[in-house]
Amino acid sequence: MKNYLFTSESVTEGHPDKLCDLISDTILDECLKQDEFSRVAVETFASNDKITIAGQLTTKAKINIEEIAREVLKSIGYKGKGIDIDYENCEIDVNITKQSADIAQGVDVGGAGDQGIMFGYANSDTEEYMPFAISLAHKLSRRLTEVRKTGILPYLGPDGKTQVTVEYEDDVPKRIETILISNQHDADVPLETVKKDIIEEVIKKVVDAKYLDENTKYYINPTGRFVIGGPLSDTGLTGRKIIVDTYGGYARHGGGAFSGKDSSKVDRSAAYMLRHIAKNVVANGYAEKCEIQISYGIGIAKPISIYVNTFGTNKIPEEEIKRKIEEKFDLTPDGIIKYLDLRKPIYTKTTNYGHFGKKDLPWEKIINL
Repeated sequence: MKNYLFTSESVTEGHPDKLCDLISDTILDECLKQDEFSRVAVETFASNDKITIAGQLTTKAKINIEEIAREVLKSIGYKGKGIDIDYENCEIDVNITKQSADIAQGVDVGGAGDQGIMFGYANSDTEEYMPFAISLAHKLSRRLTEVRKTGILPYLGPDGKTQVTVEYEDDVPKRIETILISNQHDADVPLETVKKDIIEEVIKKVVDAKYLDENTKYYINPTGRFVIGGPLSDTGLTGRKIIVDTYGGYARHGGGAFSGKDSSKVDRSAAYMLRHIAKNVVANGYAEKCEIQISYGIGIAKPISIYVNTFGTNKIPEEEIKRKIEEKFDLTPDGIIKYLDLRKPIYTKTTNYGHFGKKDLPWEKIINL
């Protein structure tokens, strides 16, 4: 038991990195709609008024990658006009090849598509079994997009970030120390208006008042101006927000990102499976916190190692938890894909506001373990 401050951040769908993640995941979903056995490993890079899409694609699907990218830009709400990327006229460069035959020969027989380590985590901070700081940061980011798109705060732009610092007392969230929000806005809107509106329409609509007090600090657009946004202000790249995608830094992360990869890539599928298992360890009352690590070798089906850590919160021995996991679940790549039904086009649902903690995703289902 200890007292401390912990901080996590999230970003909106218009953040340059998340723009790239969404283009990559939309390409993946469009392939899976036509060919559930598509092999996809697509990266997107955004800079200034140009989108570059590269990677490996082995599929029977017929897709127009440039059209997909422009539709994603449009759906996010980029206006161009010198303040962010122009979805209609920006340059789009596509450089796609097929999956390496050397990799395919291992995956085709049910082996892992690469070596690597993956982690899954859950705790009892929130009803969705996610750490409190990242859960709240995501809700604030989602609300920023909601008030922009519904016209409540129509002067906000697509690009934004949130950050929440939580004070823990005896390892339990007690209060919020700081909320930091930066969001793109129209040039003619005064900073004081942005501050007032975001506090009233975003923070107060999302954050339970019991966590706020007279000492809570609010920083809204602390540089004083945020007009130019998206790739016009900062480059974007698929897979660069892996801590935002997972547990906000509260738990460890493996070596690989998620977006733009089909389920044969254990970077993605095994991380989803381990979240499912860790969540159910906590939901079934075996521990208050649970982190699981697994490792794979390229072309090898079964995991090389499994490690369970409950940080001293376990109600039954960790060895017994590990035994339950090994008896209950097939942790080969094929076993994970079948158990979670990962050949469906569900991946654009995961791109923004975290891959974990959303009720409608298969790895979030609570079962008897």
